[in-house]
Amino acid sequence: MTVHLEVAEGVGTLRLERPPMNALDVATQDRLKELAEEITRREDVRAVVIHGGEKVFAAGADIKEMQVMDHAAMIARSRALQDSFTAVARIPKPVVAAVTGYALGGGCELALCADFRIAGENAKLGQPEILLGLIPGAGGTQRLSRLIGPSKAKDLIFTGRQVKADEALALGLVDRVVPAAEVYEQAHAWAARLAKGPAIALRAAKEAIDTGLETDIETGLAVERNWFAGLFATEDRERGMRSFVEEGPGKATFL
Repeated sequence: MTVHLEVAEGVGTLRLERPPMNALDVATQDRLKELAEEITRREDVRAVVIHGGEKVFAAGADIKEMQVMDHAAMIARSRALQDSFTAVARIPKPVVAAVTGYALGGGCELALCADFRIAGENAKLGQPEILLGLIPGAGGTQRLSRLIGPSKAKDLIFTGRQVKADEALALGLVDRVVPAAEVYEQAHAWAARLAKGPAIALRAAKEAIDTGLETDIETGLAVERNWFAGLFATEDRERGMRSFVEEGPGKATFL
């Protein structure tokens, strides 16, 4: 298998393991979807880290595999490609990408599916598909523009240029830059902290934010309103409010 799931203390780590560059071939895409759906179902996984290893996150699609595909073959495959990444984006739990080395093309698109991105100082990100006579096909035109704005996204997609970690941080493409050796450790710490939080409320917050970004504000407010009221039926809400009243803020523990 080219993607593995490891679970410890509420944190699931999705590890890409397809040396040397973690090229995202069809089998890897399908495995990502399978594991994302498993994570969604599993109650023992409360937060997720996506990691490609110390040297590279994922350098993109398997170009040799794609080169032999004709128009008809890609029409048949393109939906499955997007579905595999969408399955990661829709994991109803906090997800952080731990980015070291190259995150290009599909690798960058995979990082975009996370809620938070921690990059090493050695990271290089980009959407170089235009240099192949293509455009991003796994969500890049949509998720990148929503994250950093349309003009900045067009700059990266139109030129196909790579950006180093410091520029990626300035663009808002990543959220934190740390020494490369600390990327996984810090990503895991972020996930572990949230794994101890109220799982249903975190799911509600993620769904409300993501839905609001994809629709009009009235629909987004309706989703927020329904989740807000619904959380009053949860044990976590009772625990949180009781702890606040009895002990002060920030001391609640959740199941």
